[in-house]
Amino acid sequence: MTWTTTRDLDAFEAAAGDFLRARPAEHTVLLSVVSSLRVLGVDAYGEAAPSFGWRRCGGPAAVDAAYVWTPPRPVLLSPMPDGAAADLADVLAAARAGVPGVNAGRAAAEAFAAAWRRHGTVRTAARRRLHRLTELTPPDPAPPGAARRATPADRELLRGWFAAFAEDIGVAAPRDARALDDRIADGRCLLWEAGGRPVSMAGITRTLVGTARVAPVYTLPELRGRGYAGAVTAAVSQAAKDSGAQEVLLFTDLANPTSNALYRRLGYRPVEDYLVLTFE
Repeated sequence: MTWTTTRDLDAFEAAAGDFLRARPAEHTVLLSVVSSLRVLGVDAYGEAAPSFGWRRCGGPAAVDAAYVWTPPRPVLLSPMPDGAAADLADVLAAARAGVPGVNAGRAAAEAFAAAWRRHGTVRTAARRRLHRLTELTPPDPAPPGAARRATPADRELLRGWFAAFAEDIGVAAPRDARALDDRIADGRCLLWEAGGRPVSMAGITRTLVGTARVAPVYTLPELRGRGYAGAVTAAVSQAAKDSGAQEVLLFTDLANPTSNALYRRLGYRPVEDYLVLTFE
């Protein structure tokens, strides 16, 4: 049982694609990042080349673990046996690749971290929870206004909002506008407009293996608490279902009880907890 690493996106998809697609909810982030690299280019997340890996646990098709790393962001881990996570920590440490951290389900993240502590210190940067939409329950009463699809005329406004959202959750801002332009062109970004101006927005990932994920959701700070985020999230969730998504997912920050309660009222239910760990 050995890890294979590569910088070849085609080789990774050929080896690990079936493994990822077999459980699209658990692999939602890896699938969407791989899709973005394919559509937008391998430099979509940064100048450094992405790195990929998979582990086989038996026959030639028996992949039981995978990772995707787009520097400078943390390494994304699939669910995996504890031994696979520990082995990967040693593989990446031996490569002296300067791994900044990991983003994964709790079990895989903790197993990786336990092994990584032989090489450096570990800090918990965020605790998140993956949710699945059950029965959508839009806010009633809805706040003033209505949802509409973003257009190219909203591009500069949304560039600022995407950057502000990244700052709010402590991640790197988008490198450029490629991902935003792709969302606008596909109709995968909705605005809630009230009083003649946009006040909130929600995006949705491309539907992959019947699964889409709401991200990001952002409301102007001075207008929060008025129901706009819930309304636009309900609208984008319904739009994803109408476009053919069989499952709609989203992540919440466990440190934000307000957003967790909001999404629960909309019909989202917990699937799994995730950890974002940083290494020093």
